[in-house]
Amino acid sequence: MSQIDASKYENIIFHVDVNSAFLSWSALKKLEEEPGSVDLRTIPSAVGGDVKTRHGIITAKSIPAKKYGIVTGEPVVKALQKCPKLVMVRGDFATYRRFSHAFIEILRKYAPTIQQVSIDEAYMDMTGTRSVYKKLETPEEPFPICVARQLKDEIRDTLGFTVNVGISCNKLLAKMASDFTKPDRIHTLFPEEIPEKMWPLPIGDLFGCGKATAERLKSVGIKSIGDAANADPIFITNILGENGGAYIYASANGIGSTNVSGEYDDAKSYSNETTISFDLNSDNYDSEIIPILRRLSESVSNRLKRDEVYGRTVTVSVKTTDFKRHSCQMQIESSINDTDKILRYAKELSDKLLLGDDGLFIKGYSVRLVGVGVTKLDDGSYRQMNLFDDFKEIKDVSSAIKSPAISDEKRKKLDEMTRKLNDAFGKDTIHKGI
Repeated sequence: MSQIDASKYENIIFHVDVNSAFLSWSALKKLEEEPGSVDLRTIPSAVGGDVKTRHGIITAKSIPAKKYGIVTGEPVVKALQKCPKLVMVRGDFATYRRFSHAFIEILRKYAPTIQQVSIDEAYMDMTGTRSVYKKLETPEEPFPICVARQLKDEIRDTLGFTVNVGISCNKLLAKMASDFTKPDRIHTLFPEEIPEKMWPLPIGDLFGCGKATAERLKSVGIKSIGDAANADPIFITNILGENGGAYIYASANGIGSTNVSGEYDDAKSYSNETTISFDLNSDNYDSEIIPILRRLSESVSNRLKRDEVYGRTVTVSVKTTDFKRHSCQMQIESSINDTDKILRYAKELSDKLLLGDDGLFIKGYSVRLVGVGVTKLDDGSYRQMNLFDDFKEIKDVSSAIKSPAISDEKRKKLDEMTRKLNDAFGKDTIHKGI
């Protein structure tokens, strides 16, 4: 790690990212419950899908698994073909939230402002804190390296998992730095380091440059981040549009926000899409669409559950073989985040978009890309109860209301629940017994 004089920069920002978070946290829980058992982080292992049926997708993998070419987001079946001895474990969001909370609490000890951007990563605004940590400085590790070292080591030694810390003068460069060599590492990426450390990277490694954008840029000869940084910005905007082109050009040159807001940076939407290796058309639609939609729905569901959010609008989008994108969406009464419900609405939308009276297949199109998304997010407070799924709870409430042995406070709560149930499902869904 090169020595950079960070004192000349007004802003100092850390990006702290847990290494293989879900896998690490699953490994720690297993060691808690089975002392002396094998550490999942030391063997080819992964989190995701249904452990018994071996269906679903990979949501996290160990470093040994990565050596087999296993990647996040691929089907479990494909991962097992690459590594037949891969140890699979089921996701455990209660455990993940527990470790995430402990992780964030340590970060709060070091910086006045923390911006958590997901369950396993956060930005820290270290601007103006050098005097606080003066005693930690050494010639070998000046500020802010010395603080990052103590932070990283405290997380490892007290919580049992490792993090990467990226350091720079803005959020973009700090995020890029934290993605360098892993695990348990500290990296800097200040402006003078960009040509050496960032520009040689593939364009797809630029934060915010999606797979489709990277492919479009590579098709016109922009293969590295440096290529984008040194290209004519007008050329890039002609390829990607004004907003997309401006973002790629600015980011490739290291320009990013310095605003660490102190609020959880909620996503506005959750989506995933896949380019399929064959033409999807009316002949193979019935046999092929469900597996595609299920993988995408499961991916979206996992991320919604990871962040403990729900959505009320489901969208299906496709790209036809002429590279034009088409989409269809619906707003539902109750917000959702589970795979089966997302899949059900996605299938309904897909049927309408592709098979309907004005569907794309009727017009002679074939499809090469399918996407599923969920928007209109909330924390689940406004989900309506399903009359049949929650019938037992309704019966329990009814029984409780009939009982005279309840306090005034409980009676008020039950009256309120009665009102909500009747509002949701009809005036006489539930009433007080005589």
